[in-house]
Amino acid sequence: MNPARASYSGGVIRALMVLVPLALTLYALIDCIRTDDSQIRGLPKIVWVLIVVLLWVVGPLAWIFAGRDRSWQLPERPAPPRQVAPDDDPDFLRGLDLERKRRRQREPGEEDPA
Repeated sequence: MNPARASYSGGVIRALMVLVPLALTLYALIDCIRTDDSQIRGLPKIVWVLIVVLLWVVGPLAWIFAGRDRSWQLPERPAPPRQVAPDDDPDFLRGLDLERKRRRQREPGEEDPA
């Protein structure tokens, strides 16, 4: 048996047990600070910041699941103008009628400039 492997005491797992809650706390703290007051539920922002910082794992989880209004809605945008096919466009059809009338009014011997 390898002596280095025999003395392994779970350092990676210990590191993860510290780094994962730390990352969660940092995420929740930054999210809490950047969130607009109108989107915060239940408590004032300063109380949520204290909960996130002081309650190691429970605080960030409480913020993520209960502290912020996370209802997702599409931003309201005006509908783009509807494109109309040329054969349905009244302006286009009106222009065709005018062009047809102009051609009929021309004298038979006159050449079409187009």
